[in-house]
Amino acid sequence: MDDPAQISEYGKILLMAIVGMLLVCATIFLAFVLSPKNPNPVKLSTYECGEESVGTSWIQFNPRFYVIALIFLLFDVELIFIFPWATVFGNADFIAADARWGWFTLVEMAIFIGILIVGLVYVWKSGDISWIKPQHKTPSVAVNIPSSAYDKLNQQTYAVRDYKEPLIEEVETVVSTTATAPKIGFKPKFKKPSSES
Repeated sequence: MDDPAQISEYGKILLMAIVGMLLVCATIFLAFVLSPKNPNPVKLSTYECGEESVGTSWIQFNPRFYVIALIFLLFDVELIFIFPWATVFGNADFIAADARWGWFTLVEMAIFIGILIVGLVYVWKSGDISWIKPQHKTPSVAVNIPSSAYDKLNQQTYAVRDYKEPLIEEVETVVSTTATAPKIGFKPKFKKPSSES
């Protein structure tokens, strides 16, 4: 690069990053300026996937999320190391200078990827990637009930009714019990606080 006015390769990357940040900031600023502002209690409440927030945020968190995130991070970093290797491996000047250079870089990357694959196989075999470790076990309970009793219960058909429509007899019993229900004999009285100061 003989011309000092020419932008280097890193300068082009820096220029693209600056333009990207400017576009993002401009978009956020325009959204802030142009968006309507009508706050109400529903909009100001916490949004939790359409569900009402219940309880605190201090809950038990499954540690398998961390293991999977670490494995993802490991292979993500591996890809970051493969890109410069591919750039150097494809450079015609290095290969023209010494033909062994291409073979050296190929063996070097094979060793690197091999170590990572050995780690992945180890994690896979130890069961850390499996979300639920299945244990195939037939349940057995030591009771004195013969299995024929269970078979008889399982072979019967049972009538299932809709839970939304109560039976007429149930409604009549509820109405009759509420009509004849005894009245409470005790009625609490509240004393007004005195206005002495």
